[in-house]
Amino acid sequence: MICFNDVTIRLQDRVILDDLKVELSEKRIGIIGLNGSGKSTFARLINGLQIPSSGSVTVNGFCTKKKGRQVRRQVGFVFQNPENQIVYPTVEEDLAFGLKNLKIEKTRVREIINEELDKYDLSHLASRLTHQLSGGEKQMVALIGVLIMAPQYLVMDEPTTLLDLKNKNRLMSVISGLEQSVLLVTHDLDLLNDFDRVLCIHDQKLVADGSPAEVKKYYQSLCGL
Repeated sequence: MICFNDVTIRLQDRVILDDLKVELSEKRIGIIGLNGSGKSTFARLINGLQIPSSGSVTVNGFCTKKKGRQVRRQVGFVFQNPENQIVYPTVEEDLAFGLKNLKIEKTRVREIINEELDKYDLSHLASRLTHQLSGGEKQMVALIGVLIMAPQYLVMDEPTTLLDLKNKNRLMSVISGLEQSVLLVTHDLDLLNDFDRVLCIHDQKLVADGSPAEVKKYYQSLCGL
């Protein structure tokens, strides 16, 4: 369970999010809203990348302010641009980074990496230089780099924005098969058709919360459609 308890975010004299109260437990949750509405900030609150100015966010009872390390073990975050996550020169080195922090033996680290790459038919990328990967390959490597840490929740902030249709469909196919609970921030409403729940954030507030059809219709009215 992810709980937002009277959460407000202020940046100097500007309110970014205002008095959010919501509990999230569904398997697939979409987050939509106009540019600047606060939806990316909302996503970052879930794993402690952003800390509330007032109120609290808890993940399975762990407060992001006080138990950030425990929260980040449970919540993986995938950015819009995979280059913000990929830091090592080869795919194998990049995927090994998080596992080494868990003090897993080297031989087991390589086994886990091979298993994860093979699961997504990407074994051929293991020794590739990360800067030579295509956009779709980079996003998949970024995603695997998060999944390899076995989080319970996966938060994704507009991960399909830089992808062509083929790679967008591939990414969404992978997401649909994940065991993790997924919270997806997106402008692509069609991606949310089969989701369990959709939230709409507007003018720094949660203004709609319900089924994809209901909330998408509300959001479209905000856009004058």
